[in-house]
Amino acid sequence: MEEYPISFPMEKARTIFRCSVITYLRNYHRFAITAATFVGIPFTFAILITQAILPISDLLPIVYNRLRTLFFAAGFPPTSEFFFDLSLKLSQTITSLVLLLPFTFSFHLLAKTYVVRSFRNKNGSYMSTFISLFFTQIWNSFLVLSANSLSFFLVSFTFSCMEGFGFKSPNVIIFVSASGGVLYSILLAHAYIISNLALVCSGIEGSVGGGYIAILRACVLIRGRTATALALALPISMAMTAIEALFHYRVMRAYRNSNNITVIMAVEGILIAYLYSTIFVLDTVVNCLFYRSCKGLNLAKIDGLENCSGDDSAEEDMKNLI
Repeated sequence: MEEYPISFPMEKARTIFRCSVITYLRNYHRFAITAATFVGIPFTFAILITQAILPISDLLPIVYNRLRTLFFAAGFPPTSEFFFDLSLKLSQTITSLVLLLPFTFSFHLLAKTYVVRSFRNKNGSYMSTFISLFFTQIWNSFLVLSANSLSFFLVSFTFSCMEGFGFKSPNVIIFVSASGGVLYSILLAHAYIISNLALVCSGIEGSVGGGYIAILRACVLIRGRTATALALALPISMAMTAIEALFHYRVMRAYRNSNNITVIMAVEGILIAYLYSTIFVLDTVVNCLFYRSCKGLNLAKIDGLENCSGDDSAEEDMKNLI
C-alpha cells in the first residue's frame, strides 16, 4: 500500500473523510433512515424553504436598511460595491437565522444528538445529551455573533484610520474592502468549524463538556489541525450549496412558473430534502471522527458501530493518524 506523510493536512482530511463515508454506509439503517428521515428532514425542509422565501420576506428589507445605516455611521464608503454586497449577505444571514431559530434548537439538535450518541463508548441518556448540545448551541450562537462583530470592528477601525490619515484613493478602498472580505470569510470559517466540533465534544463527553467548556475544548483540540478541519468542511459546504441550488432550480422555479404545487414537484422536493439531510448527517459523522482523531483514539474501532474496520487500507490509514 502506498504510504503518505501524515503531516500533510489534505491527506489527513482524505483519510478521515474516507472512513466517515465507510462508517456512514455500513450504518445506513441507523444514520440515513432514522436520523435523516425522521429527524433531519423537517430541519432540512425549513432551510430550503427559508432560502426560497427569503427574497420576499418582510423582515429582510428591515434588517438590510438597519445594516446599511450602521455601516454608514461606522464610516464605510457609501459607494463601495463590496459593502453593498456585504450588507445584503449579512441581512440574508441574519433573517435566515431568525426564521430557522425554532428548528435549529429542536430538529437540528435532535438529529445531532442521535448521531453523536452513536460514537459514545458509554451511552448516557438521550435527554442529557440533548441538553448538553442545547446549551452548547446557545454559546455557539454567541461565538458566530462575536466573529461577525470582530470582523466588523476591524474593518471599521481600518477605514477610520484611513480617513484620519487622508487615504481616500479608490484603489486603496478596493484593496481594504477585498482584505476585509477575506478576513470576514476566515473568521466565519473558523467559527463554523469550532462550533461543529464543540457540539461533538459536548455530546461525546457529556454534561461535563457542555456549554462554553465545549467551545474551549474545541479550540484546544483544533490547534495545529485547522487546515485539516477546513479541508473536511469545504466539500460538505459545497455539497449543501449545490443541493440548495438544485432545490431552487427544480422546485421553486417550477412553482413560480406554474404558481401551483404538483405531485412531481412535491416528490422532487422530498427527495432533495432527503439528500440534504443525508449530507447533514454525514457532516456530523465526519466531525465525530475528526474529534476522535484529535483525541488520538482509534477510528477503526468504535463500540456499537460498523465502521472501517475490516477495510485493510482504510484501517491502516486511520491508525496512522493516531
